[in-house]
Amino acid sequence: MTGFADALVYLNDPLNWTRRDGILDLLGEHLAISAVAVLAALVLAVPLGVALASSGRGSGAVVVLSNVSRAVPTLALLTLFAVTPIGFGNRATTIALAVFAFPPILTNTYVGFRGVDPDVREAAVGMGMSRWQVVRRVEFPLALPLVMTGLRTAAVQVVATTGLAALVGGGGLGRIVNLGFGQQDYGQIIAGAILIAALALLSELALVILSSAASPGPGRSPLARFRQRTAVGRPEPTAAGVPL
Repeated sequence: MTGFADALVYLNDPLNWTRRDGILDLLGEHLAISAVAVLAALVLAVPLGVALASSGRGSGAVVVLSNVSRAVPTLALLTLFAVTPIGFGNRATTIALAVFAFPPILTNTYVGFRGVDPDVREAAVGMGMSRWQVVRRVEFPLALPLVMTGLRTAAVQVVATTGLAALVGGGGLGRIVNLGFGQQDYGQIIAGAILIAALALLSELALVILSSAASPGPGRSPLARFRQRTAVGRPEPTAAGVPL
């Protein structure tokens, strides 16, 4: 219990938050590394997933790419980068995390686009839509929930793993944990772990809300569902504003 008490003392000290290289600075760096890694994976994985799904022959490639990417530990990549021109620091961490985020986004994009009803696709083509219009206006909205699920999974994993940046001279909240180990300060170690876990949970919550709001269909957002529930049982107004 002493470690948790020391962690609370560390977290309740305003100086630890506001000083240079304090919690707020490290939090911003942590979020920047995570965001760049996830965006890089998103830019690469979504077009590839759409292309493989459209060809109808990409299931084997998706499985191989996903398994190979998952089988390579992030820490092993960071160690490998150390003997290459990439070196240490935030750049190496960002590249390694992008590789880590790639498989769930690719897999979910592929499954989402392959799951679109062929009849819907044929109907869109029959209406005179081009292939790009079908992808953008028909397939993408229908596949979006699964794509967002892959993005959410990748983002939470990356946020929780970005703490490894501190092991290769990078920034982020992992520096608090790393410094705690160096000083044998268990309260600081626990405080850093709490911050990383809380940030991962908040990222999950934010992306769940975003995914719900972006999904097509009625009642897609919590606010819309709340309004829908409160509207149940209300009398329908007439043109004069008087219930029938």
